[in-house]
Amino acid sequence: MFERPTGGEKVILVQICSAGKPNPDEHAEFTELAASSGAVIVDQLISSRRRPDPRYFIGKGKLKELAQVVKLNQAELVIFSASLSPSQERNLEHALGSRVLDRSGLILDIFAQRARSFEGKLQVELAQLRHISTRLVRGWSHLERQKGGIGLRGPGETQLETDRRLIGKRIRQLKIRLDSVDLRRTMNRQNRVRARIPTIALVGYTNAGKSTLFNLLTESSVYVEDQLFATLDPTVRRLELVDGTEAVLADTVGFIRDLPHELIAAFRSTLQESREADLILHLIDASDSNRWQRVRQVNDVLKKLEAEGVPQIRVYNKIDKLNRSSRLTRNQHGEGRAVWLSAMTGEGIPLLLSAIEKRLSRKKIQGIIRLRANQGRQRALLFDMGAVLQETNVDDGGWMLELEIEERDFLQFAKREKLPTEILKRPLEDKSAVSVV
Repeated sequence: MFERPTGGEKVILVQICSAGKPNPDEHAEFTELAASSGAVIVDQLISSRRRPDPRYFIGKGKLKELAQVVKLNQAELVIFSASLSPSQERNLEHALGSRVLDRSGLILDIFAQRARSFEGKLQVELAQLRHISTRLVRGWSHLERQKGGIGLRGPGETQLETDRRLIGKRIRQLKIRLDSVDLRRTMNRQNRVRARIPTIALVGYTNAGKSTLFNLLTESSVYVEDQLFATLDPTVRRLELVDGTEAVLADTVGFIRDLPHELIAAFRSTLQESREADLILHLIDASDSNRWQRVRQVNDVLKKLEAEGVPQIRVYNKIDKLNRSSRLTRNQHGEGRAVWLSAMTGEGIPLLLSAIEKRLSRKKIQGIIRLRANQGRQRALLFDMGAVLQETNVDDGGWMLELEIEERDFLQFAKREKLPTEILKRPLEDKSAVSVV
């Protein structure tokens, strides 16, 4: 019977590439991920596989070489850069005599180390349990004999079934707790809407400098370190713009290539700030030679979160490493499309604040809408959104509402409630209302 080692600091990395040499950027990122988890990397192997072996993922020759390296270095853990199936993970552990982890498990471990808030810890535990629930493959087998014979009769429920039942129960408990946390987050978001305080979400690939920029803009002291996923827990702070108005800046968890689905599902409520934001600041490491691939990967995550339609300003950070000066590029409407700056030195921050102010000021639209008496639900929703400035009763039992609302929010609301979108195109001075049909 194989007993898993309890340690895990001395680590061997196995970089999987489809053909030839591994991608240097992916190799560096994988190594940095392992270092961020606190691993002591004692050796690294590269395995070229066009298609994975169904039993061990790697070939028998590479498996034999890896087993020798593990024994020579007395390694406690082997980390693969690819995703392993539960059976592959189990077979490798038996063959190597050490624990085996894939890239998704490594990222989950880093998140578990970084979580500090109550919500963050719940989300990480939920992600870990969802990941483990697919990997219950009999790492040990005591207490699960169900065959007959004297001394061989075991409990009616196998250990595997017991584990699944207990994990399922814990997952349900975590979901209930997270639902209550999410409810408070939703109420805070609705309060900001009612107070007409716009929300800006700060997103970007991990280690792009989000926390440094966040601290600079909000005068906060969020933990900053040159490592992947240095900060995990979301932070929301007030941001004062150039014209004296206020906004809310939300710092979200850093994205990464092939972010595990368990994490996207668990952190959906936290990342909801991106979908509900009025504006997204997409932070990009300008000094990264692979930055365009990083941009696509962040946009892929935003698409999964249904946030791809939120207006974006691309913020190219770390220009101090390139000896470039700050600048602002505009779109065809004269709005800021991209800002080049340095969050470390502060160069270009006034350009960013000016671009934010202009993009947010454009979003407000005003007008008059008339609702019939049987449209009380739509009336209540508009009040919940904090969009109603003034209400007047009309003779047929309906209402005339004077609205001020974000254009994107109203277009989504009108589409969802099947209302015409042209009702707010009239200027506010024109008090003639458009009937809703």
